[in-house]
Amino acid sequence: MSLPPSNTSLQADGRTTMELGAVLPKTAEVRDDHLFIGGVDMVELAREQGTALYVFDEADLRDRMSRYITAFRAAYPESDVLYASKAFLNKAVLQIVGEEGLCLDVSGGGELAIAQAAGFPTNRVFVHGNNKTEQELAEALDAGVGRIVLDSRIELERVNRLAGERGIVQDVFMRITPGVEADTHEYIRTGCEDSKFGFTMREDFAFNCVEDVLAAPNVRLVGMHCHIGSQIFALHSFDEAVAVMIEFLARIKERYGLEILELDMGGGLGIAYRAEDEPSTIEEFATCTAQAVVKYCEQYGVKKPHIYVEPGRSLVANAGVTLYTVGILKTLPGIRKYVAIDGGMSDNIRTALYHAEYEAVIANKAGQPRTEIVTLCGKHCESGDAVVLDGSIQHPDLGDIACVFGTGAYCSTMSSNYNGQPRPAIVFVKDGEARVVTRRETYADLLARDL
Repeated sequence: MSLPPSNTSLQADGRTTMELGAVLPKTAEVRDDHLFIGGVDMVELAREQGTALYVFDEADLRDRMSRYITAFRAAYPESDVLYASKAFLNKAVLQIVGEEGLCLDVSGGGELAIAQAAGFPTNRVFVHGNNKTEQELAEALDAGVGRIVLDSRIELERVNRLAGERGIVQDVFMRITPGVEADTHEYIRTGCEDSKFGFTMREDFAFNCVEDVLAAPNVRLVGMHCHIGSQIFALHSFDEAVAVMIEFLARIKERYGLEILELDMGGGLGIAYRAEDEPSTIEEFATCTAQAVVKYCEQYGVKKPHIYVEPGRSLVANAGVTLYTVGILKTLPGIRKYVAIDGGMSDNIRTALYHAEYEAVIANKAGQPRTEIVTLCGKHCESGDAVVLDGSIQHPDLGDIACVFGTGAYCSTMSSNYNGQPRPAIVFVKDGEARVVTRRETYADLLARDL
């Protein structure tokens, strides 16, 4: 694994922190050259709590959740928003999700266990996953989850049998692969025909499997689900997916005389990782989805279903930042300037996986222009270990506090202990107060499972 070639012709953008726009958390501001979020000085917080450190703007989290529910119910009253817990998960964020009135999407037994530990109502939990184990399915049934989203015929047999053993009838969805090629990175497309997820529509396989689900005595088919990918900017992809799914509901009605009255369109709305990014808004996403459902229900003559969406990234990514301390400076003339930080691919694997892009600033120089092009590289034993590739930043010095924006999604949940690195603490900030919601791992934690 190695970094892509540097572009030595790049010019620093010269912007200051507050010129980064939608990349920033809601409450970000600069005071006396220091970056503040939630009224808390990020430089002082880093020195108190150590780095690497995940920080979340609680007001931003709540605002985005509220906007999602308001926007969707204004556009389509019979709707609910599920939080996709894979994006970022701990008990603290689930408590906020519950308080803000969202439902929850979990994939696997661990995510369900955390939801239960947080006291989240299990009847508002939807269980996903392309290979749920028998143990995970049993745990979901015993917990009384609201919906299990079937991903295959094999899983149908498992759920039907396990539910029968418990004397219950479980409400289920079928996950359909709609064949929509969302305009996003190939690693995060999930609705195209070549996908490990869901019932394929090729050769009418998914449609024929509906009969199997209806014949199973211990499950009740109440809805359909699809998900076309993540970090999607082009809203027309969602319109295309709705068209496919509504036509599918119409065929079920015609063949089996069954009105499917719930439809989950997944998530995938993109966010601004770079200052130049112009993603659609939550409100535009809601309007597009609602209008598509109404339009195609009228076209195909089916009842308007209760709809669900499952945002994750667009709820938490921009609310979160990661703080690091600069430890090494290394300039290779005509090649690259490396700024080494005390984290890297162990706390943010996205850049190494698919060259994800981020904006960064020096938190103790946040009011100054970003005058240098550097690569924020990690401390791990991989040449490809970096968080920011050839990005603009203020002039760095040893001991500076670097802040990388947009790290609230798929960083903590995909973190690792590579090279024996303890995973960072997580801090929520609000109204000038900081609270540690997940403590930093220790060396003792690294050894705890060894016998």
